[in-house]
Amino acid sequence: MVLFVNYSVNAQPTNKPNIVVIIVDQWRAQATGFNGNKEVSTPHLDQLAKHSINLTNAVSGMPVCTPFRAQLITGKYPLSTGVFMNDVMLDTAAYTIAKIYRNSGYATGFIGKWHIDGHGRNSYIPENRRQGFDYWKTLECTHDYNHSAYYNGNDTGKKFWEGYDVIAQSNDASQYITDQANSKKPFMLFLSLGPPHDPYPTAPAKYKDMYANKNITINPNVPVGMHEKITKDLKDYYAHITAIDDALGNILQTIKQAGIDNNTLIVFTADHGDLMGAHGQRNKQQPYAESVKVPFLIHYPKAFGTTGKTSDILLNSPDIMPTILGLTNMPIPAAVEGFNYADVLLGKKKNPINATLISCVQPFGQWSRDKGGREFRGVVTGQYTYARDLNGPWLLFDNKNDPYQLNNMVGKKEYATVQKKMEQQLQQLLTKHNDTFKPGMDYVRQWNYVVDETETVPYIKMNYEGKPVRE
Repeated sequence: MVLFVNYSVNAQPTNKPNIVVIIVDQWRAQATGFNGNKEVSTPHLDQLAKHSINLTNAVSGMPVCTPFRAQLITGKYPLSTGVFMNDVMLDTAAYTIAKIYRNSGYATGFIGKWHIDGHGRNSYIPENRRQGFDYWKTLECTHDYNHSAYYNGNDTGKKFWEGYDVIAQSNDASQYITDQANSKKPFMLFLSLGPPHDPYPTAPAKYKDMYANKNITINPNVPVGMHEKITKDLKDYYAHITAIDDALGNILQTIKQAGIDNNTLIVFTADHGDLMGAHGQRNKQQPYAESVKVPFLIHYPKAFGTTGKTSDILLNSPDIMPTILGLTNMPIPAAVEGFNYADVLLGKKKNPINATLISCVQPFGQWSRDKGGREFRGVVTGQYTYARDLNGPWLLFDNKNDPYQLNNMVGKKEYATVQKKMEQQLQQLLTKHNDTFKPGMDYVRQWNYVVDETETVPYIKMNYEGKPVRE
């Protein structure tokens, strides 16, 4: 158990706060103990939540890996950066959060999954494409968690994390934090973990055994024919989650032992959720809650104290960068499009945001379309989710009265006024972000992206027998 006590002595001779941002891949908001799930074990994050602000309505505005990461470090929406699909590159001229902090005297570090370089998932990433991060132990993308490659700084030779990469990467993060706590510079560290993204059965046996004989609840929006498969997948999914929780517990303990907790801002979140059979769908890229809602904790004793709170603000992916900048008294570039929630979280201002944009610009190719994937634009409020596709209104859910989104109220007389208002809110957001909602391939051609016959960016990865495969 991680103990949260305030240390009176800060090991660093600086008043500038440290920043630790922890990103996990494909972890939906409902799969945490602190959000009420009694079947998954996340004791360290549950303890962190007791001393943090838990943002219960945080959403991934475009629930796909690469678009989220570009939004996270630029504070801009996908159609502004052109990063609206996987395996494309974020412009090296982008004004990123790491460049801002580095220019202000911070040490900057990135460990783990990058996935915004666009030069192949196994390629070396040179310094000029690292977007302001100096300490660098990173790979573009892998889901082979037990044979996980990375590149160390400017060494072009591929290296491999020892064992399960979550543990090795978290240990490296702990060492970085310890080293920086004894330096004269404040630091910003991003730790980006690949699990619990599938393949689900690859968690360490120790954690899989914890769930082997456990009863697992299947949500009512999962078709009966998928129950057996989803039960197995959830057990393995939860095993990854508990392994991550243990690893993060070590990082939190490191921060405490270094005496820097009071002056360190910690963010824990995910790039998007995981449908896990909800509405008959898998993975992400859909407007459903299991896809767009993500866990989000902010722990910053210097500003918030150590009493846990919840907040229902509609924090979207581009809002993360300006909010961190605002909480640490850093200037926010004019080009940033996200909203700075710092004063709202600090109780200095009322929340002015009552709706936020969700979207899918280009689905994952024809195989995704065959399973119901489509372009959509939508809006999430405190109570409703509304989405339209290229043919018109598609989904309307009353999330308070229908938390599993079983009843689509589009076109229903009793929700006509709600639908009209949601459509107006959506149109206002589309106008604000210069989004004319065209077919995905129109944007692909606009940005001159090279796609294959599936309408996705081709990439090469290694399968689990070590052979190259093309997806």
